[in-house]
Amino acid sequence: MPRSSIRRLLACLIGAGLLGASVPTLADEDEPVKVEDPTLPKQELTPQILQQFLLAEIAGARGDLALSVKNYLDLARTTRDPRIARRATEIALFARKQREALEAVRLWTSEAPDSEDAIQILTGLLAGGMGKLDEVEPLLARLLARAGKSPEAVLLNLNRILARYPDKAEVRRSVDRLTAAYPKAPEAHFARAHAAFNAGEREAALTELDKALELRRDWEAPALLKTQLLQQAGKTKEAISFLRGFVSRAPEARAARKAYAGLLATDKQFDASLREFAALAAANPDDPELTYMHALLLIQSNKSAQAEPLLKKVIEQGGADADASRIQLGQIYEDGKREADAIAIYRQVGGAQRPSAQARAALLQAKGGDLAGARAELKSLRESSPKEARSFLLAETQILREMNQPQEAFALLDTQLAQTPDDLDLLYDHALLAELTDRPEVMEKELRHLIAARPNDPQAYNALGYSLADRNERLDEALSLIRKAHELSPEDGFILDSLGWALYRKGDLAAALTELRRAFALRPDPEIAAHLGEVLWHSGSKEDAQRIWQDALHKHPDNAELARTIKRFER
Repeated sequence: MPRSSIRRLLACLIGAGLLGASVPTLADEDEPVKVEDPTLPKQELTPQILQQFLLAEIAGARGDLALSVKNYLDLARTTRDPRIARRATEIALFARKQREALEAVRLWTSEAPDSEDAIQILTGLLAGGMGKLDEVEPLLARLLARAGKSPEAVLLNLNRILARYPDKAEVRRSVDRLTAAYPKAPEAHFARAHAAFNAGEREAALTELDKALELRRDWEAPALLKTQLLQQAGKTKEAISFLRGFVSRAPEARAARKAYAGLLATDKQFDASLREFAALAAANPDDPELTYMHALLLIQSNKSAQAEPLLKKVIEQGGADADASRIQLGQIYEDGKREADAIAIYRQVGGAQRPSAQARAALLQAKGGDLAGARAELKSLRESSPKEARSFLLAETQILREMNQPQEAFALLDTQLAQTPDDLDLLYDHALLAELTDRPEVMEKELRHLIAARPNDPQAYNALGYSLADRNERLDEALSLIRKAHELSPEDGFILDSLGWALYRKGDLAAALTELRRAFALRPDPEIAAHLGEVLWHSGSKEDAQRIWQDALHKHPDNAELARTIKRFER
């Protein structure tokens, strides 16, 4: 290719942005340019170098990154030019070819040993698993030396650079060595604290955090880490006391004040926590996160009327908590018997919470007497949102169950399973509905299929075992199935309820009471309360039974199973 054509092509590539600004260019028709910068090598742009350079850039522009990396790395090896080595490093990193990037950046650092960018990239690659810690540490020391009297940024970056090293104790020792020359720098002590924290050495971390805070009393980052460490040690009150002192001398430390207010709530100091959140929200009226947290605490403190305007404000401001605020507002409306308002706000929810919010709106619509309208809404949502169709189908099934129409729910799932027979979650719900619609043989067949398909899933074992026990059939088999479920999930309150119920059916009242009490402590569900009360009654503790039933009925006045149980024993 004639030199003039090369020049025109090179100019076009530079103009199009395909060549970096550091690329050497030609000064005139006949002589290759020598680089003017005295700190850079006197590199001739020969036709061969130019051709390979253009091949590399054109390959990259066309998406052939492997060819681009190969040509650039060959050029870097040949020329030893730090600019070309840098370009080779950049392309290799972009192509995710770490070995080639490592070779290129080693060339770069060898020819430009004072390049901070090169040292940082080399350190990152080595620390990312391509080198050993004793190879990385000298590079970090060079970065600190280059920083001179302003090492703060490098000190704070040490733990991030070394984050992928698995031996956290060795990382801690390395950080200690690197920071030894900076005893008066709070960042050095914070780096040491962070490394000790990662190594699981809490007390050493706390000691270093205290040193950092002595040197810089209003620094929020070490204050927050110290709070976290105290909480992990179960020292909530000590954490509160520490943060109280910190925020008093650093009132602008917003994150620390949030943490302080949150800790007060955790410690059930609700009034003090509310005061903190109210002050924070007033000082930062445009921060929807603070407003939302304030509203949540008001709800927790049974002050929903005060929370309502705050939730509306969060919704108006938008942001991450807007949909969560709609959910909370919907619950306030439900509690206040404002079902129409609740339905309207639930239907405004988007994002990941949209299916559950729409399902809640449909359930309220059905309970309000418009079951047909609720089902039509869910059908429309299934058709307009195919990715969420399954969620809306399950919501319709649940509504039909709650509206005491299990036959309709069974038919709905029957139709869907004909199209998606391998959907095991739908099959599980179908099996439960089979029992509700007096199809025990269908229920048992489907649950056994689920047990075979998911041998480590406790729910099918539990459902089949409970069904047998509740029907007072094959009790030994029922107990065996439930014990298997309990073995797989020992802290599941519903499985413990099944275990207690099966023991009761077998006549072991003492063992049944033990399991049912454990179940109710884990999960104060109205149906568990019904079972526990029944066993207490037959054990001679009728007053305890009545107390548990009445407490549960007060909280769950619409639970049919609980109401039926109470009615049986009131005769």
